[in-house]
Amino acid sequence: MSIDAVKKVALVKEHATHEGDTGSPEVQVAILTTRITNLTEHFKSHVKDNHSRRGLLRMVSRRRRLLDYVKAKDVKRYQAIIERLGIRR
Repeated sequence: MSIDAVKKVALVKEHATHEGDTGSPEVQVAILTTRITNLTEHFKSHVKDNHSRRGLLRMVSRRRRLLDYVKAKDVKRYQAIIERLGIRR
């Protein structure tokens, strides 16, 4: 469901656009994608967990809004994020 600190730091280093970058859309989308993947795995064994499903839908919507923002600003950055994270669109 949530990710540990070590994994989060690795994601930030991998997707940061500059040194000390923790809040760029690329980093936020990468963290959200990892959390969404973890929750999707959780639902395979906990089918009736509707409270967490609502959180999953909120995360997916938030990621979609961030991706829409990046797409409006710079299409090349958007395509790079989609390719790197393997998000189908």
